[in-house]
Amino acid sequence: MKRQIEVFSAGCPLCDDTVRMVEKIVCPSCDVKVHDMTQPASSARARQLGVQAVPAVAVDGVLASCCSGRGADEAALRAAGMGCPR
Repeated sequence: MKRQIEVFSAGCPLCDDTVRMVEKIVCPSCDVKVHDMTQPASSARARQLGVQAVPAVAVDGVLASCCSGRGADEAALRAAGMGCPR
């Protein structure tokens, strides 16, 4: 079973940096979906997960601790399981 990684992005340079960071640290057992926050379905998914600011990253349906207010952080994403096979 693959980890589900969701990146919530508004297309800004900071969001683009986060997408690149995620792409750098994921492993073959990670599926990455980048949500475009200008799309209603992406906004609805973000609300379900409690996203309050972008960029934000969720791992297996749980908003990463680093993304609840202060932005994505590589160490916190790795601690959430990103980049590690199940």
